[in-house]
Amino acid sequence: MRSLLFVPGNSDRKLERGFAAGADVVIVDLEDSVSPSDKVAARRIAADFIADRRHQTDASVYVRVNDLSTGLTDADLAEIVPARPDGIMLPKSNGGQDVQLLSAKLRVYEAEAGLPDGAIAILPIITETAEGVFAARSYAGASKRLAGLTWGAEDLSAAIGARAARDEAGRYTPVFQLARSVTLLAAAAANVAAVDTVFPNFRDMAGFQAECTEAERDGFTAKMAIHPDQVPIINAAFTPSPEAIERSAAIVAAFAAANNPGVVAVDGKMYDRPHLRLAERLLARARAAGVYPSQGPV
Repeated sequence: MRSLLFVPGNSDRKLERGFAAGADVVIVDLEDSVSPSDKVAARRIAADFIADRRHQTDASVYVRVNDLSTGLTDADLAEIVPARPDGIMLPKSNGGQDVQLLSAKLRVYEAEAGLPDGAIAILPIITETAEGVFAARSYAGASKRLAGLTWGAEDLSAAIGARAARDEAGRYTPVFQLARSVTLLAAAAANVAAVDTVFPNFRDMAGFQAECTEAERDGFTAKMAIHPDQVPIINAAFTPSPEAIERSAAIVAAFAAANNPGVVAVDGKMYDRPHLRLAERLLARARAAGVYPSQGPV
């Protein structure tokens, strides 16, 4: 996955637009974009839409439920799981134990809906509380359902009392840079996708493009969007370029031809085992994006 688009779960019109936006993942939202008085209606609208319109999109469909502390999670799951979403986004996750608790709940609802055990993946937002930031390491090995890790700044701002997450130049302040870095490292430790957070100003396309470029440079493999117009920019930024694919394929082929030594030379440059691993990861991303043949080298 490269692009993950949030869509409010209480609007058929917005859901229809979101399903047609070309995102790799559509996140049907039952949390922040839905008022407390509209939660019940939103569950029904979202479940009916997913069940009826799933065939109209190639995107994976995730649902952001209300966090475990609200007492609303089970009602969300009871309504949503029979619609067979691909995954659940868990907000305000405080550690691997929250993923395990959600997994146990899903196991029950999957059985009741006639779904295979483990059919629904989990994508937690891991930095929306101070406790969550400190528990980032606990996601490694927490559950086979874990599809990735992502982070958020707005709820963390409220949790710690920060007046803003960014400085006057638009850069994240140090505490939010820490949350971002922790997410990237935790995803690597858990061997799952690292998903960058949203860019709230959807009219600032230049700033958004720059943030996507930086995220991909740093090791994130996907980014969340709050507006359909952001989706093409994300997909382009997180799809490996032809030049990068060619270079990576050459590195992988050189190691294979030399019976996997410690170092090889390609076009006059030396590449060691970390370069091989990086090349393999880039080619895997290219395959997932459909821009590199599946029968190519690993």
